[in-house]
Amino acid sequence: MNLVTFSGPPSSGKTAVILKTIDALQNRDIAVGVVKFDCLYTDDDRLYEKAGIPVKKGLSGSLCPDHYFVSNIEEVVQWGLANDLDLLITESAGLCNRCSPYIKDIKAICVIDNLSGINTPKKIGPMLKTADIVIITKGDIVSQAEREVFASRVMTVNPRAMVMHVNGLTGQGAFEFSTLLYDDELNIETVKGKQLRFSMPSAMCSYCLGETRIGEEHQLGNVRKINLGDQNE
Repeated sequence: MNLVTFSGPPSSGKTAVILKTIDALQNRDIAVGVVKFDCLYTDDDRLYEKAGIPVKKGLSGSLCPDHYFVSNIEEVVQWGLANDLDLLITESAGLCNRCSPYIKDIKAICVIDNLSGINTPKKIGPMLKTADIVIITKGDIVSQAEREVFASRVMTVNPRAMVMHVNGLTGQGAFEFSTLLYDDELNIETVKGKQLRFSMPSAMCSYCLGETRIGEEHQLGNVRKINLGDQNE
């Protein structure tokens, strides 16, 4: 079984791209399943079920979705193997743009859209900077010049990645993308012992543990304060 991790900002078109890509993969008789990770709510699993794709979803609730992902990914892999999948896709929520749910030696895809702003690539951390392939969506809404400038900004942040344009509505570019996802020679039986490509967002403070009161006297643990200079000036 192959394992591929998708990540990207909310509403960037991850699910639409995955669905169109799976269509192309199924035409080659490749059995594909999806596990959707999110925080509070998602009904994307219904879209996969409607398309006849084996799917599971996990909601992290109050936990960081990255921590939830890494705590469950081994069980997810075993679920994929039990269902005799050729390719297992995990779709992760990149809510803070600092997320880093990528594993060494596991193909990593970042989906980002042209409408997110010209400086957005600089604002996204390891989720974009450590991806193997960057998919840019919603290119049909902007001009060719805007597409090229945005792609250039992406390549500045991650010059090692392959950058592709895929239309999640029409499926344009999905077939070409699908040819890069599945490798007959790869076989993932477990991710135990593997490492993340980058450390996850870190915080262990009083607010992580349920504190709701504001003020220094209520702030304990890993706390970072803003530098405002000399407030008497």
